[in-house]
Amino acid sequence: MKNRKVPLRKCVVTNEMKPKKELIRIVRTPEGEVVIDFTGKKSGRGAYVSNNTECFEEAKKKDVFSRHLNVKVSSEIYDQLIKDRTKGDL
Repeated sequence: MKNRKVPLRKCVVTNEMKPKKELIRIVRTPEGEVVIDFTGKKSGRGAYVSNNTECFEEAKKKDVFSRHLNVKVSSEIYDQLIKDRTKGDL
């Protein structure tokens, strides 16, 4: 049997390379809207972040997504990530 290659992506906060399934993708859609992409398949420019609360808080503090997506990202996106993580939805 052939071993499949695991796609790796870099977390924008920690700069660690991790398997794509361990990260959460934040997308700037072609219309300019910023959304959380749980499927990893939405079209648009994406930025990946590790799936833990410390990375979400660090991203919010440094406003990393605004820099990587080249658009102003509201704090509601960061808050939604933190809230969903604490509820266990992510």
